[in-house]
Amino acid sequence: MDKEEYVDLYRQMVVIRRMEEKSAELYQQGKIGGFLHLYIGQEGVSTGLISARRPEDRVITAYRDHGVALNCGISAREILAELLGKVTGSSKGRGGSMHLADVTKNFWGGHAIVGAHLPLAAGLAIGDQYLETGGVTICMFGDGASNIGYFHEALNLSKVWNLPVLWVCENNQYGMGTAVERASAVSSIQMKADGYGIAHSGVDGMDLIKVREAALEALEYVRSGRGPYFLEVNTYRFRGHSMGDPERYRKQDEVHKWQENDPIAIFGRYLVENKIATKEDLTAVEDKAEAEVIDAVEFAETSPEPAPETLFDHIYVDETVER
Repeated sequence: MDKEEYVDLYRQMVVIRRMEEKSAELYQQGKIGGFLHLYIGQEGVSTGLISARRPEDRVITAYRDHGVALNCGISAREILAELLGKVTGSSKGRGGSMHLADVTKNFWGGHAIVGAHLPLAAGLAIGDQYLETGGVTICMFGDGASNIGYFHEALNLSKVWNLPVLWVCENNQYGMGTAVERASAVSSIQMKADGYGIAHSGVDGMDLIKVREAALEALEYVRSGRGPYFLEVNTYRFRGHSMGDPERYRKQDEVHKWQENDPIAIFGRYLVENKIATKEDLTAVEDKAEAEVIDAVEFAETSPEPAPETLFDHIYVDETVER
């Protein structure tokens, strides 16, 4: 990557952080309904991971999807409009926080049911294998999903059929309010890939550069035809599981310890120490990111809601539409 690309990754991370902070405010004001799962603390995972993909590579994830959506090319305007249920949102206000998607950008969602999107990822990979597109399906999920039947069915099938899929476990140490050690027979989630003969590795998810390098290696492995790969990314969410989480299951000292390894700060130091950008450059980027999010909030709040007469639109595929 050149200097501009590195700096743009920093911009994306800051936009995600500011967007999530504003989303929390809007939720507390009653402007966002339903559930809201923030990505604060995990920005280095999706930003590093998706920076390594090619246009033909598909991305599918779980419900903590705002940052992933932005990294895949959905604008902050479209994301916040979708969170507010506005017609200008990425799904015209019909999907909300947990169902962000844009297939034109090869981003296949945002899925609310824990682990249920893993078989969908296998299906996407089957399609690419059959059509010989050369694409890899990048499937992101939390550590909690690794204890669910969907997980084992999807991993097994991916190995049986040698599918081009990269399984990425975002291990943020908790499945809702339950620590990994209390819910999983093995605390190293990547070891579960051994049961299916799938190659695997782990990486520090708080360091974007390490995530990007691990992703490039894993994607090359899959792209070479050697079958699926399992990447465990160890990270931490700085906020609760969702906005209604009282966080009684962890102590603030633990949270503060992880916050000392803020992924944005780590990447910022990397850029300065390697003379890719100056502190002044990064401050300017942060100011632009702040302005971008403020603009997105204004856009979302002033956008119209879907008209009542469109309630039943977009439910079925219109066969008359030319593809």
